[in-house]
Amino acid sequence: MIPKINRKRLAATFIELCEISSPSRQEKSIADFLKISFKQLGAKAIHIDSSASQTGSNTGNLLIRFKGKDQAKEGLFFSCHMDTVEPGRDVKVDQQGDIFTSRGATILGGDDKSGIAALIELIRMLTESGAHHPTIEMIFTTCEEIGLLGAKNLDYQWLETKQGYALDSTGIDRVIIGAPAANKIKIEVHGIAAHAGLHPEKGINAFCLAAKAIANLRLGRLDEQSTSNFGLIKGGIATNIVPDLITLEGEVRSHSAQKLDAYTKEIEATFRKTIENWRNPFLSQDGAPSVDIMVEKEYPAMRLAETEPVVERVRNAGARLDRNLEFLIAGGGSDANIFCSYGLPTAIVATGMDKVHTTDEQLNLNDLASLTELLYVLVTE
Repeated sequence: MIPKINRKRLAATFIELCEISSPSRQEKSIADFLKISFKQLGAKAIHIDSSASQTGSNTGNLLIRFKGKDQAKEGLFFSCHMDTVEPGRDVKVDQQGDIFTSRGATILGGDDKSGIAALIELIRMLTESGAHHPTIEMIFTTCEEIGLLGAKNLDYQWLETKQGYALDSTGIDRVIIGAPAANKIKIEVHGIAAHAGLHPEKGINAFCLAAKAIANLRLGRLDEQSTSNFGLIKGGIATNIVPDLITLEGEVRSHSAQKLDAYTKEIEATFRKTIENWRNPFLSQDGAPSVDIMVEKEYPAMRLAETEPVVERVRNAGARLDRNLEFLIAGGGSDANIFCSYGLPTAIVATGMDKVHTTDEQLNLNDLASLTELLYVLVTE
């Protein structure tokens, strides 16, 4: 029998978590809060790893273990990230009925504090009910929002469990079993500076070269498996100076490793061809443009089979609750991509978060309670 969800307590926990500022690389306050909370709930082991030296965060990843009363069933881990995007400092939560929003010009923080709140309530319910459960480990990562840095530098040797769930997606009753790989691309287009009014013919406009290359690219949805985007551009000093450096940052994502490589090379080739085809229109120019291209593999693809035990386990939990869970292939990456690459099958479970990464973000308490109920069945049935 499933205990009744303490909705008032769950709501209070969520609000308290959201009002702890934890932008990327500044997660120590929430890590300290979680250490105290789970120690009071009887955690068997609490561990801060040494990832801070690699991520630049003011804390390492936090790992928690509750030993199981049911050793016959394989243990599970649950993962949430502690960091939020900006503007996420000094959040004040407004609750109108069952709906949580931010009172000010900030995000709410449901990404990913909705998942954390559900885990705290799960452990409280297990403690109060005395229900048997397998070993449960919790992974609270840093710097997820800026490149999955915490997961990339996690102390994986500490873990005893070998499969689990990342609580980190919009909607409810949704399970993500596939996500693409991604490459980050940084391009520096070099021209020559000159006074734009007195001697423009002595300059080479890096902005015009970059714009010409971008105009020749395929961006957006490339095919049913792949996308590409350039979202950051910077450069220039003043309106009266021909810009000599333009920096662009973008990405390519694909569920196919071959397509990811091909589309990345297509971008590189387009920029190099644009620079190579430049011709000197003025005899007074001294020099030629150039381009530097840096590609970083941000995260690998993840894909779980429908028959994977971690997938069947959550499907069965949904069936016990008479819910028809939706199993999806998504377009975004998460810590689950990194866990899967370490041989730890990880499905992503939606937490009810909505309109994330905006100041219009909101969460419905009914969805948060529904998630908590699913987690309880997942570890006890």
